[in-house]
Amino acid sequence: WSVYSKPIPANSRELWTLFLQCSCVTVVIGGLFYNWLFASLEYSWHLSIAVAVFFSLLLLLTLFLVHPARCVFSMIMPTLGTKQGRKLLLSTCTMIVVVNITPNIISNIKTILQVIKCICKNSSESLLNSTALLETASWEFGDEIQRTINSINIYRPMNGHFQFSLLKNSSLIYQQMHLAGEKIGRDFLAVDALVKGSVRIGNRLVAGFSMLYLCFESTCYLKNYLTNIRFDNFYLTQQLERLAVDNKAAHLLGSSSKDLIRPTGWKLSREEAMLCLVQAMLLTVALMLMLMVVAMDHFTFRVADTAVRKAAQFSVVPVAININYKILPELLKLLQLHTESTLHDFEKSYHHHLIFSSAHCGISPPTPPNPSLLLVVGLLFCILFATVFLEAFTHRLCRKIAGSFFQSWEEKRALYLFKKLSRKH
Repeated sequence: WSVYSKPIPANSRELWTLFLQCSCVTVVIGGLFYNWLFASLEYSWHLSIAVAVFFSLLLLLTLFLVHPARCVFSMIMPTLGTKQGRKLLLSTCTMIVVVNITPNIISNIKTILQVIKCICKNSSESLLNSTALLETASWEFGDEIQRTINSINIYRPMNGHFQFSLLKNSSLIYQQMHLAGEKIGRDFLAVDALVKGSVRIGNRLVAGFSMLYLCFESTCYLKNYLTNIRFDNFYLTQQLERLAVDNKAAHLLGSSSKDLIRPTGWKLSREEAMLCLVQAMLLTVALMLMLMVVAMDHFTFRVADTAVRKAAQFSVVPVAININYKILPELLKLLQLHTESTLHDFEKSYHHHLIFSSAHCGISPPTPPNPSLLLVVGLLFCILFATVFLEAFTHRLCRKIAGSFFQSWEEKRALYLFKKLSRKH
């Protein structure tokens, strides 16, 4: 670390050591950067490789030649544990949820629509068959009435049959239902593609902005550290303790222990604690939104699974048509007919079954939620909540990194703080 943080290598051995260190860091960061572009942001593999190689070469030259750039880059790593790092992790978590859970929800909704389509198709076909049954019953009943009127010999209509206007061609209904199902499927595919595309573009924008802001934030910290001697200067460092011992003023540190924080301690100031609580509340809201999407996935699966199982258990509904035709004796007396032997009562039953479901329906099985996906989201949010409470310590680590790169300036800052405590005392 002393070679890495030194402004200028002292000899060729330190020069090669620095080049080896920068090369190892560049290879690791380049591999992670490629995986992030290809797996998380979903860029094409050749574009990811090209960008990762170019970024790695540029990073190697910058780290090896520019001493402040090494300091800024070193501070970017702990800065990932701050608010900007949480934005990156949150965008990754959102991408995982949308890309993996949204298609599952849409697939289960399509299964529910397939069940409804199957029920409508079979029930309409069964109802059309029931109208054919009515036609058969009316024709037989009309034959009986025709024979009865022929035996009376008073008035003979041209035809004694009932006339039914039946839809003989049922393919029109099936065609309309098929077109409606295809339209619904296309609409769902369009919504799926729109959601995926919007989330992908939004995730890329957030990721790019977050990475730029990480560099900007680390650069601003280093700039304030080097230009403002009062900036982030309230820590009980080793340089301050050495100054107090050399000037025989160790009692100053004891009386000011409430105002000073050790960089390696676990104590949080009141401002740091309040900031952690606010960030934890905002992160809880994001977690609740994610859980709503996961709950929607489980809900649609349960509904689709229940619909498929209940549709297979639909019972056949029996339908019966009873026709009972009797010749009244008063009518025979009124007509003064004596041909009872040629007149007969008509009584007959016609049976039909309404079918709502069939094994020939093409219903895709419901897709269950992926439990490993919930585990990944849970782990990511555990990391996010951990970074909320570790953010104060990452700031302290950034200050320690800046002090190791600019040791002479760190001595001046410690001297300024010591004089400030002496004046206050």
